[in-house]
Amino acid sequence: MPPAAASKKRKRGAEDSEKASLVLSSQPASQVGPVLASFPALDPPKSTAFKCFAQKGTDKNAPFEVQPTIVAGEAETVEFFTADGPLSSTGCSYMIGVHDKRTNTTTLRPAPLHILTRRVKALKNLRPIEVSTEERMAQRNNLGEAFGTKKAKAAIRARERNRVDIDAMKDVAGHLQDTIMENTGTLPTVEEAKATADSSRLIPPYNADALSPRDVYALHDIIPEAEFNALPISAFKSAKTDKDRIALLPFNRSDWLRLQLRLIYAAPKPNKSELKIVYYIATMMAFHKNSRNVGDKDALQQRLSGVPPIVVDGLISRFAEAERSTNKPKMTPQTETMLLAYMLALCLRIEDYAADTETIAHDLSMPPTKITGLFKSLGCTIKKLGPNELKERGLPDSSAETKRAVLKVPLEFPKNRVKRARR
Repeated sequence: MPPAAASKKRKRGAEDSEKASLVLSSQPASQVGPVLASFPALDPPKSTAFKCFAQKGTDKNAPFEVQPTIVAGEAETVEFFTADGPLSSTGCSYMIGVHDKRTNTTTLRPAPLHILTRRVKALKNLRPIEVSTEERMAQRNNLGEAFGTKKAKAAIRARERNRVDIDAMKDVAGHLQDTIMENTGTLPTVEEAKATADSSRLIPPYNADALSPRDVYALHDIIPEAEFNALPISAFKSAKTDKDRIALLPFNRSDWLRLQLRLIYAAPKPNKSELKIVYYIATMMAFHKNSRNVGDKDALQQRLSGVPPIVVDGLISRFAEAERSTNKPKMTPQTETMLLAYMLALCLRIEDYAADTETIAHDLSMPPTKITGLFKSLGCTIKKLGPNELKERGLPDSSAETKRAVLKVPLEFPKNRVKRARR
């Protein structure tokens, strides 16, 4: 081997002895240790002493670098202190190393980073001079007049012209107050306005002081007694099957009506009153489906075959309005809402005041949101029944996932939403 090549060959252990080894500090992690401090604006004198303070309630067993601490020091004319506690950053940490030349070992320990701010002692007790709103606006206008654009200057002059002189208004303030009191004296109170709003609701007459859901909407306030007594149910005695019974109703394309008839005849003795209510609900459904024929009574009576004329006349008189041009009855959006509200109040009575909203909406070919809105206008809340409520009403456990309109007392109607003004 050439001599030059032999001299460049590295000897084992010659450089390894110059390398330092790194070790972590063996002191407890919660013990007070070194702190990194940053002084963005002013460096303190080297002779300034600093102390580290822990906030009250600090977990003393937590590592020192994550404890909420404050570093503070005082020079002759300036105070230094931590601005917002130790700086914490995800994915970034700081460590301080101490090198021991004797053992060639560097000991590392985590350290918190504090950003320190300063405060001049002479200005410590001085408060800034408060500037009023008028002074601030005046200074702003002066800047606008000196450096603003033509548009900005025009806006400043417009504000000055429209400014109200408070001193000039002192003499007429009493007169304005008397005028306001005189004009607002005829306005209704909150209670009177609420009573007026409740009386104009498109729902059946109600008892606001009712102690039971059954007493909220009286039956004969929805179905007049004469019409109730005229409802024909004698033909149901000869009907043997559910199919025969549903065929006797004026409207038979309804899963809800089919279920109610099945439940009525599942009892040892069918309830005649409930059977009449179901028959009247079916009549209201048929009346709603044939709303276009309301103006032609003969065609409507033919569509509602089997329904007594007194019942048809009552539906027309309550849920239709005469047109101005032809003087013929016609169902309007208001009367349709009233018809549906009266119908749903009867559905609540039949289903023990926990009505199945989805099935009724499907039978009426309406979106469920509209039906739930009508139930809410009656004072209902939409929810799923719990196990105890299902047991009280004799419903199966499978009905737990069905949303129902539940009428509770004391009666509460939905509050009108206040729309925010558009900017």
